[in-house]
Amino acid sequence: MLIALPIFLAMASGFVIVGVYTERKVSAFMQDRLGPMETGKWGLLQLFADLLKLLQKEDIVPDAADRRLFLLAPAVIFASVFAGFAVLPLTPDLQGSGAAVGVFYLMAIVSFDVVGILMAGWGSNNKYSLFGAMRSVAQIISYEIPLGLTILCVVMICQTLNLQAISFQQGIFATSTNYLFGLKATGIDVTNWGGIFAWNVVRNPFLLIAYVIFFICTLAESNRAPFDLPEGESEIVAGFHTEYSGMRFALLYLSEYAMMLLVSFLGVVLFLGSWNTPLPNIGPVRLADWTSGAPGTVWGNVSGAFWLLSKAFLAVLVQMWVRWTFPRVRVDQMMFLCWKVLTPAGLILFLISGIWRLLMV
Repeated sequence: MLIALPIFLAMASGFVIVGVYTERKVSAFMQDRLGPMETGKWGLLQLFADLLKLLQKEDIVPDAADRRLFLLAPAVIFASVFAGFAVLPLTPDLQGSGAAVGVFYLMAIVSFDVVGILMAGWGSNNKYSLFGAMRSVAQIISYEIPLGLTILCVVMICQTLNLQAISFQQGIFATSTNYLFGLKATGIDVTNWGGIFAWNVVRNPFLLIAYVIFFICTLAESNRAPFDLPEGESEIVAGFHTEYSGMRFALLYLSEYAMMLLVSFLGVVLFLGSWNTPLPNIGPVRLADWTSGAPGTVWGNVSGAFWLLSKAFLAVLVQMWVRWTFPRVRVDQMMFLCWKVLTPAGLILFLISGIWRLLMV
């Protein structure tokens, strides 16, 4: 539906306000600091002060920069990230686009931000910006391999590339039969149980490992710590966006937080039940029925949006938790983890998912 996409875009934009303030407070709590507290009550107006400052800053273009590439790069990054929200389901009835190849589209369009990052680094005509761009591109392209393998595991289990169809399979509204742990051999039909028993991480317990790999890869895709290698502290620069100021810098900052939210939504849809409730029906206690409205009803849309947003924001909170807990890894450690640990593990999980699918039939 056309109404879903503006909702997602407004949500992603508004998330920056909530996300930046939350991250400051969460990091302060973890490190026994106070965080923002002077501007407004509890520092609630600090972000608005920062936005006002960015609006007032001059949009500087270095003399030696490639002006066209430099000015266009933030828009390319911004557009590629926000275009990814187009195929996400928000509720049983609200989805920006019901594309049958939604997973394929999402992986393709999000990968396009690599072009914008290269444009920003090269167009700045700054060797440190170029170094940051090259580090970021190498990181993103490398981690897309294990990321794609984990997504393919879900696609193989669900036999569809449609994100809404994947969502329906993980709850009480599934049209196909769900067995305990996805194994028909158990003979235990959990379709009417719903809740967490219908989630993909339970339908195939190996997908829980796949989700951990997916989560690690999304940290790298989002340039989040401990994989924020575009920022070279030894050079005291910010990576590919070193030369940006004013609202163009704000666009890049907005894109990073929007990417955090996008990959969290994707992880929830693929692995954690999407908009379905985590509460199962237990005998006469029909928790799944009470906390899930039928498609086409107001309660169905309200409850679906609540569960999807709750799980996505929890995933974002874990991303923040990881950032303020683990130190930044070296480039060689990052590449070792990708090519010698996560990629082989992804290939093994892909094979297991194929065998699991045969056992489910």
